[in-house]
Amino acid sequence: MSDTVLKDAMVYLIAAGVLVPLFHRARIGAVVGFIAIGVLLGPHGLGRLAHEVPFVRILTISDPARVAPFGELGVIFLLFLLGLEFSAARLWALRREVFGAGALQVALCAAPLAGLLYLPFGDPGLALVIGLSLALSSTAVVTQLLIAEHRSLTPFGQLVIAVLLFQDLMVVPILLAVDLLGPQGGDVAWLALSALGKAAAAVVAILLAGRFVLAPLVALAASTGLRDLIMAITLVVVVGAAGLTHAAGLSAALGAFLAGMLLSETAYRHQIEIDLEPFKGLLIGVFFVTVGMSVDLAGVLPNAWLLVKVVVAVVGLKVVFTYAAVRLMGTARPVAAEASILLAQTGEFALVVLGLLAARRLVDPAQMSALVAAVVLTLALTPLLARLGRRLGARLERDEARGLEAPADAAGLSGHVVIGGFGRVGRTVAAILARENVPFVAVDADPMRAAVERRSGQPVFFGDAGRLDLLERLGGDQASAFVVTLDAAGPAEGMVRAVRARWPQAVVVARARDGAHARRLSALGVAGVIPETVEASLQLAGRLLEALGLPEDVVSARIAEAREAERAALQADGGRQDA
Repeated sequence: MSDTVLKDAMVYLIAAGVLVPLFHRARIGAVVGFIAIGVLLGPHGLGRLAHEVPFVRILTISDPARVAPFGELGVIFLLFLLGLEFSAARLWALRREVFGAGALQVALCAAPLAGLLYLPFGDPGLALVIGLSLALSSTAVVTQLLIAEHRSLTPFGQLVIAVLLFQDLMVVPILLAVDLLGPQGGDVAWLALSALGKAAAAVVAILLAGRFVLAPLVALAASTGLRDLIMAITLVVVVGAAGLTHAAGLSAALGAFLAGMLLSETAYRHQIEIDLEPFKGLLIGVFFVTVGMSVDLAGVLPNAWLLVKVVVAVVGLKVVFTYAAVRLMGTARPVAAEASILLAQTGEFALVVLGLLAARRLVDPAQMSALVAAVVLTLALTPLLARLGRRLGARLERDEARGLEAPADAAGLSGHVVIGGFGRVGRTVAAILARENVPFVAVDADPMRAAVERRSGQPVFFGDAGRLDLLERLGGDQASAFVVTLDAAGPAEGMVRAVRARWPQAVVVARARDGAHARRLSALGVAGVIPETVEASLQLAGRLLEALGLPEDVVSARIAEAREAERAALQADGGRQDA
């Protein structure tokens, strides 16, 4: 291995280790970070100064062509891991959203985008392929945002994931379409049929091999208990499938995607994902670095205003047509509005398609730089788009939730319990009260949750539990007790303060997330507050004592003593804070 290759590898690893974390802390994302590394350290960035300033050569990637094969390998593993995410059961569970909202979103967005691209390219087939790739959103970035915000299992999160699933399914036809493009000459229809025939033969061969060879082979490797052997078999499968489709004249990435789909039905899918994830991250990082090295800032910056207009047009078209597609499936306005803005960016797969088109010399370097720059800008805008979507969705939810506010006649209730917050804990408390025939009324700050609970017959109203006027409308003067189950510490303490200010003798029971939260609530005058962490540890200790053979009455006594000691400690801390 030459010194140049070693130097380029070191530059890449050092830049990835220093710059990507900085981008991550700025909430920009690793994809944009890797592309920025390519722009900065590539031939169009600091590489321009390499001849005048010899020291700069040490800081740049000298030979982008040598790095490209590693980037292509990263694309193969990216598509393989994408295939691992697919299973018949998952698609069937979200079939209406996937094949309804997802299909409409891709179709409605791709058509105007292709029309927009026809003018500069003049080739309808090329414009359609690029338009389809731009219609797709970033699965990696969007799903990471949903997971970080704990919204992946909400109705909104499930809708967004369903649309992303259909977009991922579009990888196969787009890759096939890329293979059909180019100056092949001859009868286009015959070329298309020939390519489809080869594709069908390759797919059938992969499926048959997976059914009769792959599954038994992976099971045999797993029976040995050697993870290295499982990894070796996986690599053979990926490379073999990619090589088979490449030999059939198709994309190697398509074969990797099909191999991932085959392994998604096995019991070893998650272990394979865990083992390959670090390698995939590094290799796909190399790919995005090579994409960044193809961006010529000197050529893009003079047309910066045109680039801004292109980005605005792409994002605007995707917002409008994604909203229309989701609304046609009967989705509520707040969810549709937020989803359309969150999915307005273009995805990593657009960069894959542009790289394949550039390799086939179907897109000239200037067009390639402009399109890559537009895709990167939309990816960088994703955090901002997500915040705008949340604000718009929340505003629309508040508008629709005005009819869910507590009516004035709720003050006619008497002897009831007022529950602040109707999440997991609030619903559990309400169910226990209902079994004991104790009337209750609840308030929650999530309008969608309030709407769902109201439709199911629960007396749940929308609003801020810390507002005294709302508590009065909920019959606070005649309430027998107040229960604070709010998840966030600030709103929970706000409700306690409001209750204590208006009804100082009222019975108030509250949940606490941890010891510090419990001490603050105790200082506000809440009796009987126990942190969730403490209660969970008491229950765990009780199960342990039972498993060790202690009698049930002894275990109950020990746990009661520990609970009382914890309560006394909290009250003592609260007293010291008051003093």
